[in-house]
Amino acid sequence: MTRFIFITGGVVSSLGKGLASAALGALLQARGFKVRLRKLDPYLNVDPGTMSPYQHGEVYVTDDGAETDLDLGHYERFTGVASRRSDNITTGRIYSNVIARERHGDYLGATVQVIPHVTDAIKEFIRSDLTDEDFVLCEIGGTVGDIESLPFLEAIRQLGNELGRGQSLFIHLTLLPFIPSAGELKTKPTQHSVKELLSVGIQPDILLCRSDRPIPLGERRKIALFCNVREAAVIPALDVDTIYQVPLSYHEQGLDEQVCHHFGIDPGQPDFGRWRRIVERIHHPEGDVKVAVVGKYTSLPDSYKSLAEALQHGGIANHVRVNLDWLDAQIFETEGAVRRLEGVHAILVPGGFGERGASGKIAAAQFARERNVPYFGICFGMQMAVIEAARNLAGIGRANSTEFGPSDEPVVGLLTEWMRGNQWERRNATDDLGGTMRLGAYEARLLPGSRVAQIYAAETISERHRHRYEVNISYRDRLEEVGVVFSGMSPDGVLPEIIEREDHPWFIGVQFHPELKSRPFEPHPLFTSFIEAAVRQSRLV
Repeated sequence: MTRFIFITGGVVSSLGKGLASAALGALLQARGFKVRLRKLDPYLNVDPGTMSPYQHGEVYVTDDGAETDLDLGHYERFTGVASRRSDNITTGRIYSNVIARERHGDYLGATVQVIPHVTDAIKEFIRSDLTDEDFVLCEIGGTVGDIESLPFLEAIRQLGNELGRGQSLFIHLTLLPFIPSAGELKTKPTQHSVKELLSVGIQPDILLCRSDRPIPLGERRKIALFCNVREAAVIPALDVDTIYQVPLSYHEQGLDEQVCHHFGIDPGQPDFGRWRRIVERIHHPEGDVKVAVVGKYTSLPDSYKSLAEALQHGGIANHVRVNLDWLDAQIFETEGAVRRLEGVHAILVPGGFGERGASGKIAAAQFARERNVPYFGICFGMQMAVIEAARNLAGIGRANSTEFGPSDEPVVGLLTEWMRGNQWERRNATDDLGGTMRLGAYEARLLPGSRVAQIYAAETISERHRHRYEVNISYRDRLEEVGVVFSGMSPDGVLPEIIEREDHPWFIGVQFHPELKSRPFEPHPLFTSFIEAAVRQSRLV
């Protein structure tokens, strides 16, 4: 029997519902249960693919090519369960589906309304594409009280009634602010948030109370009394040093036990060994390395959330702390600014879109190549490294990307067709922006004996993509003459997937996004190798 847990948030946004959901999934896994996590987003976009990283953070991509909320990255990193397109829904997708059904005549002439048609579509999504999961955790985006989230709250209220208490559980995440002048933690915001939830017919079963300090027993009793929950079900969600300590912290406060108690099931014997080992390595590193991330959206680290975590995973694998220096690529467009990179142990240029900052990323790639500093170019970062080699080594002075406009030397060009399985995908410059890129997992064949073949210890790999432009294979011969090795190609040999340099300690560019498949307990091999190279570099600096 599949049990459903619904996680809502109140008081303020950005309390960490995604982390709370991921941590609870990890706790239930540690007790031997099979879990699935889903995100219900209330915004009207069909997906976050066309949203600015400054507004929404990174776009997480699944194996099956869905552009999703970044919280699905937390879900995968904490549980190792691969997310699918069916694990993220938005108001935009719900309404699109409902309207399409209405146009098709599926409602048999009925007046289409939020209740029951929209709420039925939400419930259908929540219960779809499931197999033998013991628990399905559904996070509701936004904050209780937002007008956008009302259809989702109504849908989970209905579903809770249909399933019954033996098969459904409501968790509400709130904030207990500390008022310095009063010297007190205040419970009133939590009381009001629960009241708001009650106004739409949902009584929370467990309260997760975010706080930057321990919550006294008296305050917990007060919250339990006024919010109509058991005292043991008021769970402190205290700040911790690393997000990977959250599962252990929640376990110490009894969250997983309360979930099992609610459903009346034997919790089993938990195994938190791997989480304790991860936290131990983070808290007790054997050294430090400094990695410069030269990007376009560095003022908002959530824009590169999976990247930051993957670098930390590489540090865990190498028993070192990875200190990130977030650098706006535009600063390197002024003469002499590359001196900011002196002293770093490795340089990473991540993905991005548009011409802004491109010259700075090219300068960073040139600095890394000339100074023998480990370089990792991801997606756009690989393309800029190729353009740098074309301009400065191959004598193609006008080498450029057609992403920036018409070019006489399109070393990087618009990807117009490619194979997905047994089908051709075709695009052109006038297509819609949403969902039209090369998205999801694709295979690549590695060059035997290459550095990446050694790193992966494989001949064929599968990695997730999100890009519209590609290195032009027509320039391969001229680039190989100056040391650029095409060490990974699509199975048909048409699309360059990986480049590297044999004359460099560690210089690799990849067209895909390896950070999306890295886990703290299973670091991605490229990030493990990259940080290992940074450790070697630290001994030379």
